[in-house]
Amino acid sequence: MEVLQSRVKREDNTLLALTHLSQLLHYVTGCGGFIVPLVLWLATRNDVEGMNEHGKSIINFQLSLLLYIVISIPAILLFGLGILSLIFLGIVGFVLPIVNAVKAANGEAPSQFLTIRFIS
Repeated sequence: MEVLQSRVKREDNTLLALTHLSQLLHYVTGCGGFIVPLVLWLATRNDVEGMNEHGKSIINFQLSLLLYIVISIPAILLFGLGILSLIFLGIVGFVLPIVNAVKAANGEAPSQFLTIRFIS
């Protein structure tokens, strides 16, 4: 008789919240806000309940922000609309990870505001 090892996913809302808050490393290092959540998601997506959903949400949000920023830079020449959109994206990029961290700590699904689903 063969015994199969079954992996039980643990519930760790604190790690989910810290994964969302690690997006704020963009404001300190420049690119750490994408790399650190990506590494955390890939390392724990099979071990932590909800990490796959939250990790995909984080990566999709970061890729969406990058796309919006790339589009906004040439839009600076169009009556300053690019400046306004960059300011708006800076605010959203700071506030939404905090909102999603609070949601993750409470066991809720993350917000998908302005997010394009690159990874489903």
